[in-house]
Amino acid sequence: MAYYLNIFIEKIVTLGGNMKTFQFPAIMISSMAIATGVAGLIALIFIGLFFSIGGSFGTLNDIFNGLTAVLSILLAWMLFTNYQGKSIGSSLIFLVLAVIGTILAIVGSVLVISGKTGWYLAGLFTATGFGLIGLWLLRLNYAALRSNSLPQGLVILGIVCAVIMAIGLAGIPGMIRGTDINNYFPFTINSLWQLAFLGIYVLYPIWCIWLGRILTLK
Repeated sequence: MAYYLNIFIEKIVTLGGNMKTFQFPAIMISSMAIATGVAGLIALIFIGLFFSIGGSFGTLNDIFNGLTAVLSILLAWMLFTNYQGKSIGSSLIFLVLAVIGTILAIVGSVLVISGKTGWYLAGLFTATGFGLIGLWLLRLNYAALRSNSLPQGLVILGIVCAVIMAIGLAGIPGMIRGTDINNYFPFTINSLWQLAFLGIYVLYPIWCIWLGRILTLK
């Protein structure tokens, strides 16, 4: 497993080096940020409809969970490519964490949509995945805070959002064990990883859309 992970990281390093001279247009990064935020808000709407009406809205929520994760890593890659080593760039290791997080979030969506697991285990995968994306978000906003390269309000929101998303990492033990029972963990543990969805569904979409608007003006 470590061997394949090393190969994976080496490939990303090589790609990162090859793209140092390539720059994404600002409007493309802005659009990606806004699209990520919109996808997250749609996921929130669908989960709300699922709990109030039921039906296929749960599946639609799972689809948009995965889509939000995919758009997030695309946004992270664009920011890394354009700003690596600069004010709002993120380091390679946090980009790799975001990639792993995206994969876990997608796995969570696939598991529950395919019926391989229930919502609980799928939720653990999703929360853990976005928790790793939250670490990338924390690193990015910390860099922006130190360089004063983004509005302070946006940076503070990003840091708060990132910390809440990172709480989803509390789901790692259950994810590794394959736990699919709601009352397996104490109430406090369940509350912790489920709290992460406040960041995923509310704060993160707001941050992404706000970032998109800021980049449009740059």
